[in-house]
Amino acid sequence: MPKKNLILPFLYELRENIIEQFEAFEPYARFERKSWQHNAGGGGEMAVLRGSVFEKAAVNFSAISGDEFPMQDGSGPFFATGISLITHMDNPYAPTVHMNIRYLETEDKQWFGGGYDLTPMGFPYEEDTEHFHSVAKDTLDAFGPDIYPLFSKQAQEYFFIHHWKKERGVGGIFFDHFNTGNFEHDFNMWKAIGSSFLNTIIPIYQKRIAQPYTRQEKEKQLEMRAHYVEFNLLYDRGTQFGFKSGGNPEAILCSMPPLVKW
Repeated sequence: MPKKNLILPFLYELRENIIEQFEAFEPYARFERKSWQHNAGGGGEMAVLRGSVFEKAAVNFSAISGDEFPMQDGSGPFFATGISLITHMDNPYAPTVHMNIRYLETEDKQWFGGGYDLTPMGFPYEEDTEHFHSVAKDTLDAFGPDIYPLFSKQAQEYFFIHHWKKERGVGGIFFDHFNTGNFEHDFNMWKAIGSSFLNTIIPIYQKRIAQPYTRQEKEKQLEMRAHYVEFNLLYDRGTQFGFKSGGNPEAILCSMPPLVKW
């Protein structure tokens, strides 16, 4: 059985579950979906929510193929699929969260990648950070004691804004080109990461979305969002891969917040 026949059904189900859980916070707003086609093969679907709790959230799916892998870490025909999501919350005390899980095949290799990270927009809470990381650690410890420390360190290194000399948030987990040679082990770990995502963020949102805030605190949130935009446009590999592989620009730029200040 082709590996994508195992991977795609999991991604479909996970994405719908995340969309359902996010919509449960909104009294009226629902995700608007828009499909797109890739010029070489496959395509994807954007799903964007604009509401009273989520100022903007995007939960996107793609599965594309092509004749030549567009990055330096592969060559020849390729297949790439994944989910990528971002939230930008109305309440400044509710942090932005990002999650991506992906699978790629080239002519001579295959790998898993992804992770999730938390970005308070000026108002971090230690208890939220501890909860977010504890879910990640508990999930990964089932696959080996060395995985969480490694993935956490890689997140610190990857989600780093070099021109500000700081992390863009409070960390999380990040991995790429992950292939131990045991597909079943790697696939199960990748699925566990995706499945644990909602447990990282839903309890935080349940605490923060109704917290009172001032106009000054909203202004602070908008200023901090600027750093998020800068990272995604300058450093993010997913953004670079999306453009270089001929992806849909509207879907790629879904990660941008609706309002931001410099």
